[in-house]
Parts: sequence; C-alpha cells; structure tokens
Amino acid sequence: MLRSGRCAWGGLGGLRRALRTLWARCAACGAALGSGGGELCPRCAGELAPRLGGHCPLCGALYADAEAPVYLCGACRRAPRPWAAFHFHGAYAGALRRLVLEFKFSSRLGRSALLGRFVREACVRDGWPGSLDDAGAFGGWLVVPVPLHPRRLRHRGYNQSLELARAVCRPGCELAPQALTRRVETVPQLGLSAARRRENVRGAFEADACVAGRAILLVDDVMTTGGTLEAATRALLRAGAARVEVLVLARTPEA
Repeated sequence: MLRSGRCAWGGLGGLRRALRTLWARCAACGAALGSGGGELCPRCAGELAPRLGGHCPLCGALYADAEAPVYLCGACRRAPRPWAAFHFHGAYAGALRRLVLEFKFSSRLGRSALLGRFVREACVRDGWPGSLDDAGAFGGWLVVPVPLHPRRLRHRGYNQSLELARAVCRPGCELAPQALTRRVETVPQLGLSAARRRENVRGAFEADACVAGRAILLVDDVMTTGGTLEAATRALLRAGAARVEVLVLARTPEA
C-alpha cells in the first residue's frame, strides 16, 4: 500500500532517476547504458581510453607498444619541433576517428561535450597550465585555435578547433581566436604527403601583435605530420610569443 503519496520508486525524484537510468545512452555510440551509469558503454570506454604510454612527448608519434615508456622519437631528437610541449588524448583510429569525423564534417556539434572533456583531461594529466598560470607569468595563457580560412569557415559554419579551445579555457586563460588568422586558402591536407603538407601551409598563417610576450596553447583537432601546427607555431613565435604549447585531440598512428 502506498503511503503519504509516495510511489514505489521513492517519490517523484526517484521516478525521474529511474527514467534517466532507463533511457541513458552512451555518449559515443548511443547504446543503452542500463544501470551501470557513466557516460560511455564499456566497449566505447575501452576504445576511447587516453593513450598514456608508447608515444613521443614532443610530437605524439605512436609506438607499436602502447604500454611502452614515453620517450623522444628519433625525428624529434634530430630536429625538435618549434613548440615547447605537446598534449593529446589518443590515437586517431576506431571510435575516436569516427567521433572526430562526425564532429568535423557532419555538423555534429553535440560531440563537442565529450571531445571537449577528452582535451580537458589531457591538459590535467600533463599539468597544464601549471606554474606559468599559477605565477601569472607572461600575463596568463592565451588559448588559440588553429583557424580556418574565412571561405571554409562560411561553408562549414563553425571551426571545430575553436570548439575544442573553448573546452579547455579556465580562470587565468583567455580564449583568443583573433590571435591567429589563415591568410591563404590551402587545399585540404588529407591525402597529401608529408612534404606536400608542409609546403601547402608554408606562409599560410599570420599572428596578431596581441601574442607578443604571451604563453600560447595552440589547439587543433588532429595532428598527422604536424605541418599545419609547425607553420602556425612559427607564425606565433615570429610575432613575439614567449612560449607555445600544442594541444590536439587525436594523433594519427602513422605520419
């Protein structure tokens, strides 16, 4: 017998909780979560786990053994990248690749909540912004997304790198999409060789004077060879940036 107007689920609040559990879906694949809770189903949680080992700390080059230590790759030993530090979530493969493609090319802006969490967690793991922000050095960090050319931005309707940059901003950091512009409409990098990629983006970026003396977190969605990020970093350094670090959501398994 029900008493005091309470239902079998413990009142209206209990009913709402029961319904949320019943209808809860995985944020990545949409599968029912059941009573297990969380944001991802077990399969997606495994596929989307962060890459914690087996990569280069300066460019994210992925080694065959994901359990191997983190150590500099041969390419970065011979010719270090122009940025000071590199942060990323995982390999551009499987479920993460599918989510990025949906986010980038299928107008699935709702994916930014989950993907934004991944890049925030990557920053936390690596200790960004760390002591530079705590001490107020360089006047705090500027978070700068890799820009799209205006024509491509009009076609797509949004810049996926800007949406990721929004996700990592925190007190002491300033989102600065105006700090970097793409002055050349380059052809898409997909399918180009490493040499062609670098040539394609040579001179493509121009940095604003606001970056002078500042620490910059440069944000993009995917890194393959790093040609785009190198060109953007060099533009920021030419304009007087004191330090540039790079954050990407995903790193391709082979550059």
